Amino acid sequence: RRYLDNITAIGPRTVGSPENEVLAVNYLLQQIRAIERESTDVHKISVDIQRPTGSFSIDFLGGFTSYYANITNIVVKLEPRNGAEHAVLSNCHFDSVPNTPGASDDAVSCAVMLEILNTLSKSSEPLQHAVIFLFNGAEENILQASHGFITQHEWAKSIRAFINLEAAGVGGKELVFQTGPENPWLVQAYVAAAKHPFASVVAQEIFQSGIIPADTDFRIYRDFGNVPGIDLAFIENGYIYHTKYDTSDRILTDSIQRAGDNILAVLKYLATSDKLAKSFEYRHGNVVFFDVLGLFVLAYPARVGTIMNYITAAIAFLYLSKKVLQPKTRVVHNLKKLFTAFSLTLINWVCTLVTVLTVAVFVSVIGRSLSWYTHFYVSVFLYGTAAAAKLILVHTLTKKFFYENMNEQYLGDIFFDASLMIWSIALTMITQMGLCSAFVCTLWVAFPLLTKLMIHKEFSQKGTTVKFVMMYMLGMFVPYLYMMYLSWTVFEMFTPIMGRSGSEIPPDVVLAGFIVVSTMILSSYFINFIYLVKSTKTTLVTLTTVFAVTLILVCSGIFFPYSSDAANPKPKRVFLQHTSRTFRDLDGNVVKSDSGIWINGFDYNGISHITPHVPELNDTIRTRCEERAPFCGLPWILPVHFMFRLVKNWYLPAPEILPISPIHFKVLSKELMPWNSVRLSFEVSGPSHMSLYIRPHEGSALSSWSLGDGMPVASLGGDYFVFYSHGLQATPWHFWLELTAPEKHSDGIVSLAIAAHYFFGEDQKSPQLRALLERLPNWTFSSGWSCTYDLFVF
Repeated sequence: RRYLDNITAIGPRTVGSPENEVLAVNYLLQQIRAIERESTDVHKISVDIQRPTGSFSIDFLGGFTSYYANITNIVVKLEPRNGAEHAVLSNCHFDSVPNTPGASDDAVSCAVMLEILNTLSKSSEPLQHAVIFLFNGAEENILQASHGFITQHEWAKSIRAFINLEAAGVGGKELVFQTGPENPWLVQAYVAAAKHPFASVVAQEIFQSGIIPADTDFRIYRDFGNVPGIDLAFIENGYIYHTKYDTSDRILTDSIQRAGDNILAVLKYLATSDKLAKSFEYRHGNVVFFDVLGLFVLAYPARVGTIMNYITAAIAFLYLSKKVLQPKTRVVHNLKKLFTAFSLTLINWVCTLVTVLTVAVFVSVIGRSLSWYTHFYVSVFLYGTAAAAKLILVHTLTKKFFYENMNEQYLGDIFFDASLMIWSIALTMITQMGLCSAFVCTLWVAFPLLTKLMIHKEFSQKGTTVKFVMMYMLGMFVPYLYMMYLSWTVFEMFTPIMGRSGSEIPPDVVLAGFIVVSTMILSSYFINFIYLVKSTKTTLVTLTTVFAVTLILVCSGIFFPYSSDAANPKPKRVFLQHTSRTFRDLDGNVVKSDSGIWINGFDYNGISHITPHVPELNDTIRTRCEERAPFCGLPWILPVHFMFRLVKNWYLPAPEILPISPIHFKVLSKELMPWNSVRLSFEVSGPSHMSLYIRPHEGSALSSWSLGDGMPVASLGGDYFVFYSHGLQATPWHFWLELTAPEKHSDGIVSLAIAAHYFFGEDQKSPQLRALLERLPNWTFSSGWSCTYDLFVF
């Protein structure tokens, strides 16, 4: 707690700022030296300050290239007195995004690592392997410091496994959401050592699918270091992640203690494991892992899971086949009835999904998106009740008109079998796709089938007795309990993400879809009750009433999406950049220049809720795309243009900014190369953060450059994006581009733009920007900075 309070007291720690490069570094070194002085004789502690320079390409955010210079890493090695050949790495980052103290992301992890170092160093028991603690100073610059360490530091060669400590929320339980690749023994180490386990292969496969716009240092160690590891992150209360509210007082001591208990135990386990030295020998496929209500973790090799899945599916299909084949004289009739129930169930699911998504689209179109952001229950009352009502209504009408005068017990039985068939097919398909998450389907096949076999006689008796219901519920307890536990975890992660996922994706459609799927899953083995009970009228009326009332209230705007509640804020994120832009032609003449404050809302609503507070934000100053300039001529700090609609942004005219430390851009040389190629060499100096945008003209192509591995990586849309950052001091940035050019290129062969971003210091906020920030309502979190944009044609 003391470590955490002192780190966050420094304030925002942006790469290149004195707060990050001097104050935070000095504090960490001071604490590490104090720990070193009190360590026992059985250990040896070595400390190194690394300031690497390098570049790499990454397919995150549509693909871009990153260049860093003189950033900071603090590396501490705790090893036995006689040294160690192999090591396990523990990684945190002490930098933060601008304008936030970054308590959860990631100061608390660095505080935990300091305490673990302190605890291990005072132990009288020697370790078998070394533990390397990396306090990296440039993770928020898209994983630069970890790349500098794993590709350039001499200690990196000894690392055989790693634990990465991250955050996607503020406090709570830390979730293991990535492991491996293909290292079951690492999961087994977590299972054996962690005192408070919380892990899910479902979270791993969701995260690695790319649908969450985030990444961690795990990717760098995996892809550039070929090292297996475990990725943990706090996921609770993601509403205030990367905001000014991410303060140390919001992280409960229980959360810190829990994380420390787990990570210390796992690190000790790995540092004394014989398997660590030969970790590469234990790469033999993926592993299925999931915790059971946080009590313990079940883990087994994916190949074992595949066998279990196929056996479970085969038993289910065998059961269904036996049902169809008895009596033999009615095989065709039985088969027809089963496939009719199967088809009706699927058609009902599709109809329900379409209906609820239509409601979500309607809510989005009328401007009431995110009404549930602060009031989560609204999403359940709106979309959950609509889904349940539609499911029940269709089956009720089917029972009344399609299955008129048919035996109720027979219908209940046949629709149970239809659900079992759906789950068995899903289990087979998902297993065939190689997804470890198929274990969820196994639960939904195995337990209902066992339940059916146990109470088979009850199904054939007339009426839904209390005994039957109790036995049925008991048999379904495990899959339903786990599914609700899993659904809540996913809800907890995804709901806050919808407030920072850009203006392109309608969050109501995403959340409504998730609620519908959850409702369909949870109702799949209760649909048969619709055919067993006498009437569903009361249930339908109740659900419809709740839905209708909620929809009316949502349409009226009573549920405001955002909250400034001091105890539990749920702010709207707004980014403001006071920008001065200059566009030049092939001869270097200025063809256009302007200045304005570019305003970007980070969710689907854009800044529609803010415009009433700033009347001058009218339709005449909507952001326009400069078609001839890369990335629309706008100073994107990262290539996230595909996540935002310019019609939801504003460019408010403002005076020109004149930075104290302006950018200097110089063409060093232009060389004709073989095969109709031209090499352009440049020198750039400026603030700690700059963005480079490149667009080859028609007929030209960017064939190579001095960045990354030499092969240019284009972003979505075809332009090239380079993210640059440096520490406190750095020499000018030199780079070259090589382009193939057509014989005739009167309008040049390439447009190149450079943006300078001022995230701290005197240049960060102009008087006009400060005045506008003060006018924003208190339910917003605004991140503002100044920047310049210069376009050149060569």
